[in-house]
Amino acid sequence: MLRIGENHTLNIVRETEPGLFLTDTQGDEVLLPNKYIPETFEIGDEIDVFVYLDHEERPVATTLEPLVKLDEFAFLKCAEVTEFGAFLDWGLEKHLFVPFKEQAYPMKKGGRYLIFCYLDEDTDRLVASSKVHAFLDNSELTVEPFEEVDLIISNKSDLGYNVIINQLHLGLIYHDDVFQEINVGDEMRGFITKTRPDGKIDVSLQRPGYRSIEPNAELILDKLKQNDGYLNLTDKSSPEAIHSQLGISKKSFKRAAGNLYKQRKIEIKDDGLYLNQNEN
Repeated sequence: MLRIGENHTLNIVRETEPGLFLTDTQGDEVLLPNKYIPETFEIGDEIDVFVYLDHEERPVATTLEPLVKLDEFAFLKCAEVTEFGAFLDWGLEKHLFVPFKEQAYPMKKGGRYLIFCYLDEDTDRLVASSKVHAFLDNSELTVEPFEEVDLIISNKSDLGYNVIINQLHLGLIYHDDVFQEINVGDEMRGFITKTRPDGKIDVSLQRPGYRSIEPNAELILDKLKQNDGYLNLTDKSSPEAIHSQLGISKKSFKRAAGNLYKQRKIEIKDDGLYLNQNEN
């Protein structure tokens, strides 16, 4: 079955004036317009395409790669706003429609918005919504503490930043755990720190708990070796100074430095950290 909004690997079955007709294993056909036909091909060749509806609401294939697909989140630019709703640039000739009722806030031309792409069952068209949290489900969690995950920054809140986890769940990064500039729509890797009985998920941009000791300890050792065995950071240094030099939180720094001290790899003095001679 040729699902709208998804990639398909199809066979070329015949060439016509408007383009190539492609088919799947069930015999469903779709047109690949002339503008997307490869320079060389043979009947029977396989070709990877994306299927969506054209300006006349007919299924059509394209070799272009859209910025978002069915049941995915993306951060897109608004190309225009009309009396019907907003239209987003998603990398294809026909823009992606956002009805007014699906706009968390009124969209403006040129603005960028985090959206979810879904299939409207009434019209069988791909549409988008900026009410993204409505498409997340924390009733059955598929992640666990210490797991590395994909994140999309959703919005800033009083507690921190809401994030979309693995395109499935809603999570939170607390303000105290943010040591870099992040913006809505940013995609990055993060780590699950806690899953709660009520389904809420705490997330960190740094590897949590004892598992962060070894990588951060290696980072400190590398910095010491690069700076002739000295690093002007202590447990009294500001979080900003620590993050500026090492890219980690003050809590992670203190834990890693303490671990290195116990292993007698460094000395901790009032003016900073010193690499022990046998570590040079």
